[in-house]
This record gives sequence, C-alpha cells and structure tokens, in this order.
Amino acid sequence: MATVDHTFTVDAPPAVVFAYLTDREKATVWQASLLEAQFSPDAPVHKGTEIHEVRKLLGLKIESTVEVTEFEPDRLFAGRVRSGPVPWQFRYTFEGADGSTRVDFHMEGEPGGFFRVAEPLVVRTVEKQLENDFSTLKELVETS
Repeated sequence: MATVDHTFTVDAPPAVVFAYLTDREKATVWQASLLEAQFSPDAPVHKGTEIHEVRKLLGLKIESTVEVTEFEPDRLFAGRVRSGPVPWQFRYTFEGADGSTRVDFHMEGEPGGFFRVAEPLVVRTVEKQLENDFSTLKELVETS
C-alpha cells in the first residue's frame, strides 16, 4: 500500500481555508495536475458528491471518479476514487490556532496497471505535486 502524508499551515482561519479547498470553482486553480473537474450534483460540495476528474500524472492523462465520503465544514474533507487506475483514499483535517489553520493530509491506495509497476515513482511524483499544490493553495488563500 502506498501512502502520502503532508502537513502545512495557512495564515487564515479554518473556515476560510476549508471553503477555498472545497470550492468547486477553484479546484483546477490550485491543483496543477487537475485538468478538468465535473461535480455531481450541481450543488455545493457535500458528503456523497461525485467528482469526475481528468488529471495528468507522469505524462499520462487519467480519468477518475471520486466520491466525497466525509464532509464536516471547517474540520474534515475526505474521499475515495471509485473508478480509475489509481484507487486512492484521501483525508484532510483542519485545526485552527491563533488565526491560522494546520492542514493534515493523508492519502493511501494501491496503484494498478502501469502505476503499480512504477509505484515508487508514482509516490514521489504525487508527493512533489502535492507539495507544490499546497504551496499554491497557501499563497492563494493568504493573499485573497
């Protein structure tokens, strides 16, 4: 099983960080690998929302359907890939302190097909991409 963990702090309260991270209109703004995202139903994100994603990973365009499995405003956002070549589960937790927010991210899964053979490379690539994405998220939230 491949796992990725990352923690970062944003100089904004949890409500602001959570709202930005879960905003359907901003998903492709702060996630460089996310080329397209279609949300169903056409409503604010909530538990049960499905997201059809098109991402670029290791030069390949991959499509997945993600289901939001947990959604507690300002505290928790989690989901799992229901269909696609990389069946990941992810979880974000948000904890406020002194006007800032600590975000803990955990992702795990069993890459299939080509991605299984290249698992160490996939994990390193995902870790680097997430680091960049979280840096972008932090900058966007803090300057908005």
